[in-house]
Amino acid sequence: MSFQGLEQLPAGFVSVVIVNWNRRALLAECLGSLALDQGVPFEVIVVDNGSSDGSVEWMRVFAERAPYPVTLIENRENRGFCGANNQGIAAARGEFVALLNNDAEADAGWLAALRSVFTDPEVGMAASKILVHEDPRIIDKVGHLIYPDGQNRGRGTGELDQGQYDQVEEVLWPDGCACMYRLSMLKTIGAFDEDLFAYGDDAELGLRARICGYRSIYTPHARVRHHRGATLGQLNPLRITLIERNRLLLAVKLFPGSLLWRNGAYYLARLLAGLWAALRKRGEISRFQSPSSKLKAFLALLKGDWQALRMLPSTLRKRRALKPLHRLSPRQVHQLILSHRISLKELSQKVAGPNQP
Repeated sequence: MSFQGLEQLPAGFVSVVIVNWNRRALLAECLGSLALDQGVPFEVIVVDNGSSDGSVEWMRVFAERAPYPVTLIENRENRGFCGANNQGIAAARGEFVALLNNDAEADAGWLAALRSVFTDPEVGMAASKILVHEDPRIIDKVGHLIYPDGQNRGRGTGELDQGQYDQVEEVLWPDGCACMYRLSMLKTIGAFDEDLFAYGDDAELGLRARICGYRSIYTPHARVRHHRGATLGQLNPLRITLIERNRLLLAVKLFPGSLLWRNGAYYLARLLAGLWAALRKRGEISRFQSPSSKLKAFLALLKGDWQALRMLPSTLRKRRALKPLHRLSPRQVHQLILSHRISLKELSQKVAGPNQP
């Protein structure tokens, strides 16, 4: 099955982009889940980031017998989540682009449910109901929330799924693990910021899209199960560095001045709240149990801050370049962020994932 040009594709055609790096077994499960009836015509674009575990060889064989059209893009090096997804988006032929992590598995009808929310041309993003693979009773993410220093976390993370998020509703932005974008939106505002490499990239794209006037809709009917932290691991120092660096870059690039000048105060409040929670063996910091692991985490934070400082000039240039596309005023952006704000208590005391105390 093949499509020669966009004009020959069915209306509402979806391009699914999957980025892979040394996760052949998880990738096989991910691609297998898309063989379930998705309810819409689609293609799959797999971008491999220089895997050395036989993923590429396996993909070549799989593509020949796959029940849907498959394109494989092979990179010699790891271009990160941002660069690789941008390659996939550039190759997409559909009206909509869905992203699916290689460590996630979609339920039947996932794509149809996401596509169904694009009833208004102002809707540019669709968010899935993402559940923890190891225990699907636990919510991984149902859209996103943000703290005023730029740190963000999945809405509902760690909660027992009791139907509290079973309504279609607007959210701040979707999680890049499993989501859908209108391709015309990405062509207008740009795709992922490749300077971020990985982590926080979906937050930057999502908030940028909101500032440019696009809406984000969550649907509980688009269900995905996600192996959390399968790429780098939850406590990996590199992951901590990237998250810290990128939350600062997001704030500098997108926050209104009314929030940006208070960033340090919000950050300090979050750190103190996290330390207080850790003393009571709660929150993310409590996961670092040994003195050496705590030191590594602290040094990783400092490294992220230093990297962000060095990237400030280029980030400020991007901030200025984006201004002509703004549809929300600084006051409206301020209100948008605070209306989707995660509480300091929830951010500091809850553990993101299945080990919620």
